[in-house]
Amino acid sequence: MAQDSAHFGGLDDVDQALVHALQIAPRASWTTIGATLGLDAVTVARRWHRLAESGAAWISCHPAPALAESGQGCMAFVEVDCAPGRFHQVARALAAVPRVTALSHVSGDRDLYLNVMARNLADLSRWVTRDLAALDGVVSTRTHPAGPVHTEGSRWRLRALDHRQTAQLAAAAPRRTDLPAFDLTDLDQRLITSLSVDGRATYRALAEQCGASPDTVRRRVRRLFDANMLHARCEVARALSEWPVSVIIWGRVPAARLREATRRITGMREVRLCASVLSRHNLHLTAWVRSVDDAQRFEIRLAESSPDLTVTDRAITLLPMKHSGHLLDEAGYRVGTIPLALWPEAGASDDE
Repeated sequence: MAQDSAHFGGLDDVDQALVHALQIAPRASWTTIGATLGLDAVTVARRWHRLAESGAAWISCHPAPALAESGQGCMAFVEVDCAPGRFHQVARALAAVPRVTALSHVSGDRDLYLNVMARNLADLSRWVTRDLAALDGVVSTRTHPAGPVHTEGSRWRLRALDHRQTAQLAAAAPRRTDLPAFDLTDLDQRLITSLSVDGRATYRALAEQCGASPDTVRRRVRRLFDANMLHARCEVARALSEWPVSVIIWGRVPAARLREATRRITGMREVRLCASVLSRHNLHLTAWVRSVDDAQRFEIRLAESSPDLTVTDRAITLLPMKHSGHLLDEAGYRVGTIPLALWPEAGASDDE
């Protein structure tokens, strides 16, 4: 649990460099991080402990798009309308649900906006029509299943380091290999759950939590990263990033122009997420901008960058409540975690 975020004074230059370094290589050793920043390992570890304890920054892990591409799981964006006076009750209940990875109060024609994981479309349907619809205070919902994810938050950077430092750290980060996606075992799922809470957890700590030897855990974790099935990310409280406002945009692009449009959109610094969706829209994105006024300027820049995109709806986040499984206070600081829980695979074995 984080301390009172009001007592945190903000990110100085070293803090910003440390966060950027961990965004590039979230599980790199403190010795490697320190060598890149010109500091000793003890200093950077102490700095990180201060940031993490205050809730100003944190590291988690989440299933990568390659997992869904392999047929294991899917994601959807879900809009929820709440009955008058029941908003907070519904929001608290949904924040506690492990499959709800992100939750925000947003503007426009919905009250709550959710990112939801499911084993498959049938599982998604069951949850939306049974669990979500039955929740006291929910009036209506709209579900937008995600297709290919073109970019996501683990690629977003604070940009406090120079080119030499970023190249040095990139060499220490997991790289995509030719290893194909594989069926998750029960152990893999337990590891993902534990890493969703602390993306820097040591192999020994993970072994104790997941009931396996440190050597087995090391092999399984490295295999998950090598196959690009798991992404680690270092997050920072939005108010400390100079990009405190989150913009949500739905749009349509002619199918023949979608690849070019997504290439341009994902090249924009503000864009945190860009995904195809299968609904009355075919493209969805979120971006971080500097202010509410800048949200409109971002849409102008978006139109200039991608003239084939027709914006069909937009919203801003009024209050972020949960992000990658981590609970947030009104200032966007981490105050707790709901561990991600994937779906059990019948008959899967932890044996290698």
